[in-house]
Amino acid sequence: MTDTPTPTPGKVRLSAEDLRTFSAALLEKGGLSPEHAATTADVFVWAALRGVDSHGIARVPAYLELLAKGVANAQAEIRVESTTPAAAVLDADRAPGPVALSAAAEEAVSRARTTGIASVGVRGTVHTGAIGYYVSKIAEQGMVGLGFVAGMPNMGYTGVKGPAVATSPLAIAVPTDPSSSHAPLLLDMATATIALGRIRQARASGTPLPEGAAATEDGTPTTDPATAVMPLPLGGAKGSGMSLAFELLTSVLVGAPIFAAFHSDDPGGRKHRQNALLIAVDPAAFGGAEGFTEGVEATLSALKGLPVADGADGVHYPGERSAAVAVERAGQGIPVAPKVWRELTENAEKFGITPPTPVA
Repeated sequence: MTDTPTPTPGKVRLSAEDLRTFSAALLEKGGLSPEHAATTADVFVWAALRGVDSHGIARVPAYLELLAKGVANAQAEIRVESTTPAAAVLDADRAPGPVALSAAAEEAVSRARTTGIASVGVRGTVHTGAIGYYVSKIAEQGMVGLGFVAGMPNMGYTGVKGPAVATSPLAIAVPTDPSSSHAPLLLDMATATIALGRIRQARASGTPLPEGAAATEDGTPTTDPATAVMPLPLGGAKGSGMSLAFELLTSVLVGAPIFAAFHSDDPGGRKHRQNALLIAVDPAAFGGAEGFTEGVEATLSALKGLPVADGADGVHYPGERSAAVAVERAGQGIPVAPKVWRELTENAEKFGITPPTPVA
């Protein structure tokens, strides 16, 4: 029997299916086709289920604004360009990230079934959403998924005054045996010490920021959320170096550089856009999928069997705890913050949509 969750003051809980249907309806009213609206809503609900609320349902009002302003293209004409079987570039035509990257993940899997490994670059999308979703979709097909994203510079770079590079994320998903008790490994991380959303939350609540997590406009580290305007890179030069590398592996690779244009005199250099690279690796091409799966199971079991350090709540691998959160939220509902729920219901009223009833 599952324990009843402790209510969070001011939050409402809704079922994943209701939120998915509701979000898709709002996005369709915002201009997306039914198919693209459903895809985008699925990405948001996936993130919300796993406890990544910054990329969950809270993104629906933001995407409606992107669509209304024309930053995101609701009628994008997505094209796939390729000169070799194992690689392609998907020109997103400013389609929302969930639409473009979902298509890129499918393309990468399809090609990898023939070539063993395949990569698809995404050029000119708008906010990719939770990148872990796309590599997880690749892993669901029994393949290893890798993803990199480059975006608009908003993070410090070691030795530079002010924002220089993006908080570019990477994600890796490794499949496990579907009959196993182990959830797939999912590493999903940004190159920043702290998310911009966390800085805004700290500013609203007046909570001091961790040491070395954020900086003022001129790059001076600060714990004061009132003066913090940008996150600092994870691990200093390591995080900023990774972000720069991802710019080369995505934006420059697909012929759509962001960093150089942003820091130039080009007036269009600061127009919002993102690029990505998704890679699908078929274990069968390396000697057999069955042996790989057995090795993954043995590795995770060995990790879980290691002695637990004093004060730790257990030994966990990337993606394990968020998968457990997804199980809990699937059964008990997804919590939605009061501000987000208000924005959703206000949009619903504007579009003539009836909001779902919260879970008791």
